Amino acid sequence: MTMTTPPRPLDVEALFPELAAFRGTTTRLHPRPGGPGVSDSSVGGPLLWPADEPWPVCPEVHGRGRGRRPADIHRERRVLAAAWARDRPTDEERLLLDELRHEHRVPGITESAPLPLIAVAQFYRRDIADLPAGPDGSDLLQVFWCPFDRHGEGGYGMSLDLRWRRSWEVAEVLTEPPRPEVVGFEGYVAEPCALHPEQVVTYPFAGLLPEELCARIDAWEEGLEEAHEEAEDEEPEPPAYQYDLSIPPGWRVGGFASWHLTDPSPMDCRTCATPMELLVTIDSSEWDGGSASWIPQEENRTAPTFLSFLSATPTGVTVGRHGELNIFACPIDPNHPHRWSIQ
Repeated sequence: MTMTTPPRPLDVEALFPELAAFRGTTTRLHPRPGGPGVSDSSVGGPLLWPADEPWPVCPEVHGRGRGRRPADIHRERRVLAAAWARDRPTDEERLLLDELRHEHRVPGITESAPLPLIAVAQFYRRDIADLPAGPDGSDLLQVFWCPFDRHGEGGYGMSLDLRWRRSWEVAEVLTEPPRPEVVGFEGYVAEPCALHPEQVVTYPFAGLLPEELCARIDAWEEGLEEAHEEAEDEEPEPPAYQYDLSIPPGWRVGGFASWHLTDPSPMDCRTCATPMELLVTIDSSEWDGGSASWIPQEENRTAPTFLSFLSATPTGVTVGRHGELNIFACPIDPNHPHRWSIQ
């Protein structure tokens, strides 16, 4: 399957030639439901994990014995998709959905019992142009997280674990990885998705551009908005730098981070103080109303509302309050601990 980003609404470098000096690339991953294998880049698919290597677990002490069953979450999504494709759920389906949404207790589990992490995604360098090399020539990046928001100083944060490996060294693959019996948040459970990588041009978040250039972009946008408000006919919303011309939405690798929720924050390596670079963005949605210009040309743009929502949320992953997770890596040494920001 090919996914193609439509041309941008206008040539932003023609308006602001200085942006050429800041031009970069990012690889949109375009996850879509599929049946990926261990040798494929994927979201929510099986990992190329050695049979003789321990599966990652959450080492922190926190509650882990009450939540929803991952199998119930997957089934709920399938039932909802089938129901809304027919218009709405039947009474029988509504009863089933209520049952699937129940929380369950795991008897006898302690707050320090081994808790398997959830495999979120794996990315092969051969598939993704903007994925940097890992340590010692590693070509495969694997992403895990804890299925409970019980970490950090406030006790409500997420916990990530990223692993690099050399894929050719894996002989026997683990076929039945351990899985948590229950999860604290359904958004941590990803649906199996194949990836359809596409490299596109990107530009930095406006607040990180030189002050004079950022001010000119702001003034240009304000002028477009004023003209739109004065227009008597109902014209489409004018393009905006942030939502249409700089940083694409959705899962992607490399490029620039968006700071639309908070002010830009320095992301320096805590080991060597080097400014870190964006490694991966995990997004709750591939597009929304403010970023509809990025919808791939192959998508059905006339689908009913709920089916359109399903198309925009193929992975089932939700970050925070339907935001995005930006994961940063040290460009000097990829072994240095990663940092992340939720926007």
